[in-house]
Amino acid sequence: MASPQQHTAYRERLLSRNDIEALIADGRKIVIVDGNVIKADAWLPFHPGGDKAILHMVGRDATNEVRAFHSAETQQWMRKYQIGKIDGAWTDFVPPIQYGKFRTREELEAGMDIRPDPTDHEQTDSSGQESSGEPSPVFEPTGRPSSGMRRRKGSVGAASGTSSTTSLSSLAIEEPAMPHKPNQGDERTAQEYQHDIETFPSLDTATQAEINVKYRALDKRIREEGLYNCNYKAYAIEACRYTALALTSHLLLRSGWYSLSGIFLGMFWHQLVFTVHDAGHMGITHNFYVDSCIGIIISNFLGGLSCCWWKRNHNVHHIVTNSPDHDPDIQHIPFFAVSHRFFESLRSTYYDRIMTYDPFAKFVLPYQHYLYYPILCFGRFNLYVLSWQYIFGGQGPRKGPAWWFRYLEAAGQLFFWIWFGHLTVYKNIPTNGARLAFVLLSHAVTMPVHVQITLSHFAMSTADLGVAESFPQRMLRTTMDVDCPEWLDFFHGGLQFQAVHHLFPRIPRHNLRACQKLVMEFCEEVNIPYALYGFQEGNEKVIGHLGDIANQARVLAECQRSMTLHDVLEGH
Repeated sequence: MASPQQHTAYRERLLSRNDIEALIADGRKIVIVDGNVIKADAWLPFHPGGDKAILHMVGRDATNEVRAFHSAETQQWMRKYQIGKIDGAWTDFVPPIQYGKFRTREELEAGMDIRPDPTDHEQTDSSGQESSGEPSPVFEPTGRPSSGMRRRKGSVGAASGTSSTTSLSSLAIEEPAMPHKPNQGDERTAQEYQHDIETFPSLDTATQAEINVKYRALDKRIREEGLYNCNYKAYAIEACRYTALALTSHLLLRSGWYSLSGIFLGMFWHQLVFTVHDAGHMGITHNFYVDSCIGIIISNFLGGLSCCWWKRNHNVHHIVTNSPDHDPDIQHIPFFAVSHRFFESLRSTYYDRIMTYDPFAKFVLPYQHYLYYPILCFGRFNLYVLSWQYIFGGQGPRKGPAWWFRYLEAAGQLFFWIWFGHLTVYKNIPTNGARLAFVLLSHAVTMPVHVQITLSHFAMSTADLGVAESFPQRMLRTTMDVDCPEWLDFFHGGLQFQAVHHLFPRIPRHNLRACQKLVMEFCEEVNIPYALYGFQEGNEKVIGHLGDIANQARVLAECQRSMTLHDVLEGH
């Protein structure tokens, strides 16, 4: 058995880049946090936020992400998995889940190199050593007008022009890496990639390091101003609002006003989502168990949805925001596509399946901008299914601090369907027609939540600028805020400050408006454009963007029909 001194020496040993690459090639889940090398293999099955969130950090410096999502106590606890340290700045690898390629110890000792893909960004460390090859960039969808991004004075980013990015001509003519295949969209995606390169700050190491330094300074300032502290008085007001909506729904139900009762029940659910969101990010008491129980009780017992499923999904969304391959929050085939890349039948690394661009998708997507609001009216039914798959499909951790959450959630599901399905819909509403109206109206009224969630991302960039891009820049590039008067904050529930929230997810929502001013100053200082739209303007951007993708789907379908007809006429 190793002595304490030997154990300390083992944790403090310096690991080279080759050491870490070889460990990852052997299947180890290595993450860098504050210069410490963390081997997360043992923790992976027990992580309350799901394994996918960790897998997207393998080979990367996850300091910003870890600080954003975890308390100081949890960060200190992570040190038990430390196996060494690094010396100096770290250049990220592309994680295996994102198709990164790694050399084994034998290959490294033999001097073998991984032939870079024509679309790879060549990442080098301070010694000039090339890192593992990066897959071809995931580009953003078309039709996102640059005029839609309101910039504060002096916030126009310089063009990158760095050697870390290959020429666009090579992107257009050479075969890209997995999981892409060349298609008619390559030129368009290259243009969109170039747009982001020219609009946002350079991806060179010095520029991105400076953004990280100022981002951490901003986090420190926010803490010093007490904006991480929850406003419990505001939550008392929220509780009064929730109670009033629930009682109104109940009284209308008892009076025979079934449709009105369903509307107020939907309003009740709409408001509850915001508190579940806060609890899921530990933004209420900042205690893992207390906030988790608050989220589970509200979400499962009162709303019929799994809070733990949402956390697993949402954590990945926060890490790989707006990536067509990886972010489940934009993977809505066959009903919606926010990028023409979905026409390629991409593989989702979250769902571990191909998102097939099948005949149904080809029929629906040309009309997606017309179907946007009607489909979102039924979004809650899809959440039920995803919740059941998570709880009863064993997707959550069975050991670790969250082992018992699945049982509490299962009890919550039973409770919900007894009070809602049996006692309310079946026992208290006399006719099938009234029951159907009650269920549909109560669910349709929650549609604004789904609009608010998609609004901040659907019209934003889906480009992947590579591992050189800092966490704060990516969050601000892929997320917009919605401008609204302060008195209307209760309706948006903090979701209108998504850009701020993505930078600092554990800040309680009642403090986000105060934080927004500080984030605007930060964006001006580092020359990152800050996206801010009014609610109506934001909706117009989303509908316009969906319409542009729909038009691309129609053009693609016409081309395919023409090619098929040509083959028939030629006798093929």
